[in-house]
Amino acid sequence: MSDAGFVSATVNQPETEAQIRGIRENIIRAASVAGEGHIASAFSILEILYVLYHNILRNDPQQPQDPQRDRFVLSKGHASLGIYGILAERGFFPLEELSTFASSSGRLGGHPDSRKVPGVEASTGSLGHGMPMAAGMALGLKIHDSASRVVCIVGDGECNEGAVWEAALLAAHHKLGNFTCIVDYNHSGDRALMLGDLCAKFRSFGWETTEVDGHDHAQLQSALTPHGGDVPRAVIANTIKGHGCKDMEHNPAWHHKAPKADELEALLAQLT
Repeated sequence: MSDAGFVSATVNQPETEAQIRGIRENIIRAASVAGEGHIASAFSILEILYVLYHNILRNDPQQPQDPQRDRFVLSKGHASLGIYGILAERGFFPLEELSTFASSSGRLGGHPDSRKVPGVEASTGSLGHGMPMAAGMALGLKIHDSASRVVCIVGDGECNEGAVWEAALLAAHHKLGNFTCIVDYNHSGDRALMLGDLCAKFRSFGWETTEVDGHDHAQLQSALTPHGGDVPRAVIANTIKGHGCKDMEHNPAWHHKAPKADELEALLAQLT
């Protein structure tokens, strides 16, 4: 453990559940140090990221620009603490660097910057932009006859953006079987605009679709394993915003809130 309290999940906590709990702890500590961050949004996708980076994506922390790598795009860039926690745990940058989150002296911004952070493929945060960028990457890889694939996470509220569906049309038209879109369906946008049956929507755009529990590793593993063919795949992942911390689950107050010093230990004690 560093002086800032960040824990090394890969060295000291070999079990999957303990590893994820350690990453959750690192995320909360980073937000607490910074005084900001979208913790609940990061927790919503943490198991998805874990399965991707441990079992699915081909990448090398020592060669983050390897042309043969798979690409991952976090379109819902406000959940940057999630990808930072995973990238640090996998060794793309030092774990202790999480303590510089959202600081003027660090490179880990509130939204991820591909020019600064190893392992970040696209600068995202303006909702609706990451999906088209990911589709463009997949098209470029297909043109170059590459075996690499592209995976993108979009938020359910982000699916209100027309650019998401324009990218969906393009991906089906160009037969991008190397492209997977995961929708983080945590229902955080239901109060604004109901999305209905997202599987049916993507299917109507020419995509292969499947629906999973976004916190179930076996379901995620099955849905995200490369399937071949020339049809893009949409994975609708049913998730809980703030998953893994009782006070944050289903609690809109934690959308963009950092724990104060007197809240930190109580929140850490709740983590699963």
